[in-house]
Amino acid sequence: MSNLLVRGGNKLSGSITPAGNKNSALPILCATLLTNDTVTIKNFPDLTDVNKLVDLMISLGSKIDWDKESNTLTVNNSKFKNTFDKEGFPLGMRGAILLLGPLMTRMKKITVKEEIGGCSLGIRELDPHLEVLEKLGAKISKTGNLEIEIKDKLKGNFLWQDYMSVTTTENFLMAASLAQGESTMINAASEPHVQDLCNLLIQMGAKISGIGSCKLIVEGVDKLHGTEFTISSDHHEITTLLALGAMTGGRIEVKKSEPEHFPLIKRSFEKLGVNITYKNDTAIVEEDQKLVIEEPYTSNMLQKIEAAPWPYFPADLMPLLIALAVKSKGSIMFWNKLYEGGFFWIPEMIKFGAQIIMCDPHRVIVYGDKPLRPANIDSPNIIRATVALMMVALTINRENSINNADSIKRAHPNFVEN
Repeated sequence: MSNLLVRGGNKLSGSITPAGNKNSALPILCATLLTNDTVTIKNFPDLTDVNKLVDLMISLGSKIDWDKESNTLTVNNSKFKNTFDKEGFPLGMRGAILLLGPLMTRMKKITVKEEIGGCSLGIRELDPHLEVLEKLGAKISKTGNLEIEIKDKLKGNFLWQDYMSVTTTENFLMAASLAQGESTMINAASEPHVQDLCNLLIQMGAKISGIGSCKLIVEGVDKLHGTEFTISSDHHEITTLLALGAMTGGRIEVKKSEPEHFPLIKRSFEKLGVNITYKNDTAIVEEDQKLVIEEPYTSNMLQKIEAAPWPYFPADLMPLLIALAVKSKGSIMFWNKLYEGGFFWIPEMIKFGAQIIMCDPHRVIVYGDKPLRPANIDSPNIIRATVALMMVALTINRENSINNADSIKRAHPNFVEN
């Protein structure tokens, strides 16, 4: 994909089924390491991040058969290695952090030779993951390399997180499922993809309560078994498709749209003058939405959308509604309470002629419905920001260039084709 040439100005219309949730696929693939039985995963998305993790697991002994036509992946880890040898744990690979929890149930010792990195949104901390493993009985030492070691089995414990971290919660769930005794996590993440992982683990024989809340209780079991599981639709892609219909004036139906996760997202669309309706599990945005930003009852306040950990509005969806706000009449503030680098891509959006004021690293004000012009954009290494830039380009009836757009493939299979 790399560079995209986009000539917009057409209504986007049609009926479409979204891909499986990438943020579910990665931890679910890692969770298959908790058993030597065969696990079959349906609605498994073909994405660059996922492909890298599949290749890594195959290199370490996993037997993986992936039918990309039917989006079905089958995994058997009975011949998975019990050590990383001299290379050490591949922490530098995106998604590999989710291997720590399940691997501590298979390996007695893990050596980490690389420092944790990050992306354009901000640094990704390693410490919370290590604190989970320490609480469950692992011993951690640092003498040049980082050594994580257990004597026998992990043991249940009580944890209260500093903040709601999705991947830390997922590592906790995977490690605690085979630990001795009961484990409790307070301030746990509850996003749809965390719920997906919980439901998979339960199908494999885990005992988990509190799914969808900030308190998770896991009663460890001796063994997990194989199962067949279907990944839920990606709520990020569902939101993108609905916003594209609204901002181009088209009618779009999104099937398998997970309506139980969408009341707050639907309300956020309404703040931008967009009404989403449902027919069973199909979400519909009708043609020619009004795209007028709703005035708040408190007249001396700006309308706003705030993003924070679920069940707040998801921070990863904020760029998509910023793109929609650029096409909507009125002004609105977006407040990203999570990422210190969440808005550093905004100058690229301004190249289109969008009127956006960056108040600080966490807040921007969008003045919508201003004349837009074609632009040559350098997209950031942020999936949804790149998608948002492409969304605005699709509304401009001249040729636009979006450079370095490969990050779209990390979360949206066949996005351009769709």
